[in-house]
Amino acid sequence: QASARGSAAVLGIAFVQNIYGNSGMTPLMIVSAVPLYNIYSVIILTFCANNQDHSDKAATIKRAFKNILTNPIILGIAAGVPFSLLNIELPPLVLKTVTNVAQTAIKKLKPTMIATFIKLVALPTIYFPFAIAMGFRESALVAILIMVGSPTTVTCYIMAKNMGNDGVLSSSIIVMATLLSSVTLTFW
Repeated sequence: QASARGSAAVLGIAFVQNIYGNSGMTPLMIVSAVPLYNIYSVIILTFCANNQDHSDKAATIKRAFKNILTNPIILGIAAGVPFSLLNIELPPLVLKTVTNVAQTAIKKLKPTMIATFIKLVALPTIYFPFAIAMGFRESALVAILIMVGSPTTVTCYIMAKNMGNDGVLSSSIIVMATLLSSVTLTFW
């Protein structure tokens, strides 16, 4: 999940506005993609949890659906939609709390570098030619770059930790991808 989920919601609009002066269709693309990435991540984390009993597939599938419906990130997206649609501003304290990231150190270097490579290099290499062939240009193409090539989102750590997966590895990937993304995004 850490090599697939990016911080498009955090970086996307600002990145496109800085390049093109307006965000174009970026907000719509991000709003559409973020819930899907979260649903995929919940499924992956449910099936790969360390405390998982792999013998009962039906129970695992049921648990995956329950985890999707009760996932705090997905519930947060659903709760935030009315605020966005009605242009209601959140208090600065709430915004600051949401954006704080715990200080972490890089651990498990090999899988960290592999996941970071997938996130920042492999996914854009795969999806950019398709996007170009489909006719995407300018701000729409940059929005696709942000969706597939932005650094790993900090919520990967929270989801991994809360669902019995490797929080240390997730936090290392977040730090490494964030550090290297200034180089890779500039390259792309």
